[in-house]
Amino acid sequence: MERIVVRGGRPLIGTVRISGAKNAALPIMAAAILTDSPSVLHRVPRLTDVATISTILRALGVSAEWIGPDSLRLVPSRNGPVEAPSHLVRQMRSSICVLGPLLAMRGAARMATPGGCVIGDRPIDLHLKGLNALGARIEINGAHISGRADRLRGTSIDLKGPYGSTVLGTANVLMAAALAEGRTLIKHAACEPEVQDLARFLNGCGAHIRGIGTPTLVIEGVKSLHGTEHTIIPDRIEAGTFLAAAASTGGEITLEGLRADHLRAVIEAMGRMGVEFHEAEDALTVRRPGPLQAIGLATSPYPGLPTDMQPQLSALLCLTRGISTVREGVHPCRFTHVGELQRMGARIVQGDGQTIIEGVGQLHGAHVTAADLRGGAALMVAALAADGETTISGVDQIDRGYQTLEERLTMLGADISRSEAPPAEQRHRKSA
Repeated sequence: MERIVVRGGRPLIGTVRISGAKNAALPIMAAAILTDSPSVLHRVPRLTDVATISTILRALGVSAEWIGPDSLRLVPSRNGPVEAPSHLVRQMRSSICVLGPLLAMRGAARMATPGGCVIGDRPIDLHLKGLNALGARIEINGAHISGRADRLRGTSIDLKGPYGSTVLGTANVLMAAALAEGRTLIKHAACEPEVQDLARFLNGCGAHIRGIGTPTLVIEGVKSLHGTEHTIIPDRIEAGTFLAAAASTGGEITLEGLRADHLRAVIEAMGRMGVEFHEAEDALTVRRPGPLQAIGLATSPYPGLPTDMQPQLSALLCLTRGISTVREGVHPCRFTHVGELQRMGARIVQGDGQTIIEGVGQLHGAHVTAADLRGGAALMVAALAADGETTISGVDQIDRGYQTLEERLTMLGADISRSEAPPAEQRHRKSA
């Protein structure tokens, strides 16, 4: 097991290029199951989650091979297996995205209930509701899912959940509906850029999808889909994390190859904290001219403030000189970072899906552990600004969503290194 050591207090200065979006790449890769000819994806990030879904696809008969630094060739198999390897599915929640394509293309699917970040209860009931409405017959037996579908048929489906629309649920139903007979109407569809990118990929494969980017998607089912060539959108969460890191250190960096329009809620929130931005054609420069200001934040589905940025912005609010509030409106239990930030001197009170943060102006180095992907990113943001040395364990969580993060931060001036954790620390993590 590895760990990252950060010696904080150095402002980040320079330019960094943003990778392709993990949360767009994963369902698009799963959608290759639906096609009858090869596809080539560009700007695919080289992450452990991408490696995991690639291995799952190979087990399902879909070849996934790198043909360039960030280009991936997917070659489908019409009559491949229908059971996804349980040990891989349990590692990553996005693996649920193979369920809809398997039912639509091969008429059956078997898999474990998916794993992923420990950020609270995230049921798959809306996935199953939508797929069952299309005509699938799905059962959950313990920790396993099995389903059959002789022929999917279009219908009207409402995917509204208690905390808004379901992103992966929309993706799953959208993929299955692309090959269903007749018209499917998805109400309260997720509008996130990653869902939009999936829809554009499917249309490139011959699907007929209208209403992209709105809460109502209309899908006219087709008999078959072919492969296509597609470039993944920039990763707005990676971009937001770099913005938070620059602001935490009082530096000035320029992000290239991003979509600023996908980051409006993050830019607005950080602007209220006193952070300044300058936009160019496909670049965004961020700087912090003075002290950070305490504010109130609330996450919500797109175009609201993304839940995947809440931990990083919470870390930033610890550096203010006032009282801030953070309400988590998408995943009310997403606060694994709180205890670790407290180890670094943060003053945070948590309860009932929200936190109250009393800014301390300066955090100090400590030994902390990343329990989930975005919580790990928050610890990186805090460590870069902290006084002294911070050791972050649980690096495998960070690697799931950030490509060569420490190398790129080093290029911006951070003092950061990666090493093997001591045996005693590894034994502690295994027993925890």
